[in-house]
Amino acid sequence: MDLERLSPRNQVKKESWWTVLTLAYQSLGVVYGDLATSPLYVYKSTFAEDIQHSETNEEIFGVLSLIFWTLTLIPLVKYVFIVLRADDNGEGGTFALYSLLCRHARISSLPNFQLADEDLSEYKKNSGDNPRNLKAKGWSLKNTLEKHKFLQNMLLVLALIGTCMVIGDGVLTPAISVFSAVSGLELSMSKEQHQYVEVPVVCAILILLFSLQHYGTHRLGFLFAPIVLAWLLCISTIGVYNIFHWNPHVYKALSPYYIYKFLKKTGKRGWMSLGGILLCITGSEAMFADLGHFTQLSIQIAFTFAVYPSLILAYMGQAAYLSRHHVLESDYRIGFYVSVPEKIRWPVLAIAILAAVVGSQAIITGTFSIIKQCTSLGCFPKVKVVHTSSKMHGQIYIPEINWTLMLLCLAVTVGFRDTKHISNASGLAVITVMLVTTCLMSLVIVLCWRKSSLYALAFIFFFGTIESLYFSASLIKFLEGAWVPLALSFIFLLIMYVWHYGTVMRYEFDVQNKVSINWLLTLFGSSNLGIVRVRGIGVINTELVSGIPAIFSHFITNLPAFHQVVVFLCVKSVPVPHVKPEERFLVGRVGPKEYRLYRCIARYGYRDVHKDDVEFEQDLICSIAEFIRSDKAFDESIDQENESGTNERLTVVAASSSNLEGVQIYEDDAEQSEVIVVAAAEAQVPSPRVRKRVRFVLPESARIDRSAEEELTELTEAREAGMAFIMGHSYVRAKSGSSVMKKMAINFGYDFLRRNSRGPCYGLSTPHASTLEVGMVYIV
Repeated sequence: MDLERLSPRNQVKKESWWTVLTLAYQSLGVVYGDLATSPLYVYKSTFAEDIQHSETNEEIFGVLSLIFWTLTLIPLVKYVFIVLRADDNGEGGTFALYSLLCRHARISSLPNFQLADEDLSEYKKNSGDNPRNLKAKGWSLKNTLEKHKFLQNMLLVLALIGTCMVIGDGVLTPAISVFSAVSGLELSMSKEQHQYVEVPVVCAILILLFSLQHYGTHRLGFLFAPIVLAWLLCISTIGVYNIFHWNPHVYKALSPYYIYKFLKKTGKRGWMSLGGILLCITGSEAMFADLGHFTQLSIQIAFTFAVYPSLILAYMGQAAYLSRHHVLESDYRIGFYVSVPEKIRWPVLAIAILAAVVGSQAIITGTFSIIKQCTSLGCFPKVKVVHTSSKMHGQIYIPEINWTLMLLCLAVTVGFRDTKHISNASGLAVITVMLVTTCLMSLVIVLCWRKSSLYALAFIFFFGTIESLYFSASLIKFLEGAWVPLALSFIFLLIMYVWHYGTVMRYEFDVQNKVSINWLLTLFGSSNLGIVRVRGIGVINTELVSGIPAIFSHFITNLPAFHQVVVFLCVKSVPVPHVKPEERFLVGRVGPKEYRLYRCIARYGYRDVHKDDVEFEQDLICSIAEFIRSDKAFDESIDQENESGTNERLTVVAASSSNLEGVQIYEDDAEQSEVIVVAAAEAQVPSPRVRKRVRFVLPESARIDRSAEEELTELTEAREAGMAFIMGHSYVRAKSGSSVMKKMAINFGYDFLRRNSRGPCYGLSTPHASTLEVGMVYIV
């Protein structure tokens, strides 16, 4: 499956029906694996202990009615017809909603935000928005959020809670899916034998599943959709057979009246059983989270015409079978496989295990993706991200997270040893994510869609009431397994918030201690300080978007020498999913033109792929060269501004890979001098000691003055001599007099995470051989 080729971002505006149907077919394997395997364990979890299957059939019909209306209202009405419309330039998920809110209300958690970021093409808002229009819908809510820092922090915590529950679901879903699929063995052996066989088989499958993650799903991705489609055809066919063979009148149980009879008879026990019924919608959030791989229409078609009717038929078929079988040998025989005809149980078992693996794979990949988004937005420590496919969008592998998930998944499997406790845990994780989505969606309706607050209140009241009912039923099972997602979420939430808090405090220290440009100009103007300029390009990595970072002054103070060309580089994330290559770089000067000091800001979206070191270096140098070539009219104003104040004019420059009409760079190993091609002419610059030949090729129509040509020549010489990356290695400590909580968070929590996470060198994808780290102690 080449999802990148068929990605909605690469499509023409009007898509053909063949493209839409192809995406709908592919979405079965990527999006619906978890949701499609829910019939394996819903009835078994529902009738585990709270209610009993009686001869009146009121319980089984009431449960069927609840399943039907839950599937109809939550996945179909809420997600398919409402939530899918709240995409962030084609991307979905908890962070997509949070990103939308950040852009429309200016409540971004990213500290180095610039007004220039709002000019990005994907940073779009509703046409006609006027921030000063006091009568605009949602203005009062927007103003309230922007004024109160506490509300902004609560919104961030809410988004992080949803994210943490998704990670918890990544632990629980593989366990319960594989456990339920393997449970079919219980019908072919005694219960005593089964309890010694089931857990080892489940653990073996889980270990194999996580061990194969580093290969990437693209190698087996072409099998995912056929497996899930075969599973859907299997359960729907069995469902139709059971309906006509055992109870053709089971369709009457779809009436809401049976819900009333069920709750009236079972009372509190029926309410507690909602925790099992809730599992019929597990995986629904994936429809929104995986929206970036497909299109709205394709996901809607796949669910409405394939997944939804298949699931309804499967649940009706199980209910029809159970309505005619009341005397069961033991409680565990109310599961899925008992309703499967005996002649086809083994083939169904094989397909079920494969479908469970596909469903588990989808949630594991989704966990990797959301961890990467958290890292991009400064809410999670830097981790190693491996892109397993150059073609399929979003296919990544994170080794640390993969093995952590595997150990936690095995611990849950061995610790609980049955699906009852795991289902209680999984249900709470699933419904919490949905509640978070409901809360964020109500804000999106007002702030982004500019609808009346009544629509938002109606949305949160209707769906919030249903989900709160399921949430309360899951929470009551706290001691019976529901504590697991809460414990996992608390740990991950603590990690995320401490890291985010430490990152913000460190950035504030940088802002407060940055060096003025006047100090730098004084440094250049003084001949008594013995400052030496050496050949090459020095790239100073910083998070500041203006001013001179403290690490540079710290470096110069201890080693009074730096390169002939200095670039203050800021690689930052912006609250959009993707930044177009032609809008990637912001380039400007720091100080007068003859000092050869530049500022370059590289902007990435939270789902963008960071380039490797070689390509990034070339794009960086080309962006500066393009800035020099096109920087004519503003040279004098820039220099005057920098000499009189600290203002810097930044120009948007396209990456060389996307700007075929701009400056191009060519490098190869040679002992010859470099060549700069200006228009059609060639100028040779002698450099007998170099190992690399560097050429800048300008467009034929380019016309540059003598000073720009000299500047390009010097840049070429510096590139030829090599690049050095100077990065800050910060040791953050809480200042004396800080509260005990702050000291614990900074001195212990943040420091521990910093020492055990990837350093800034890795996050920038820079070569280790040319990297120099400057250590500094930050007192925050």
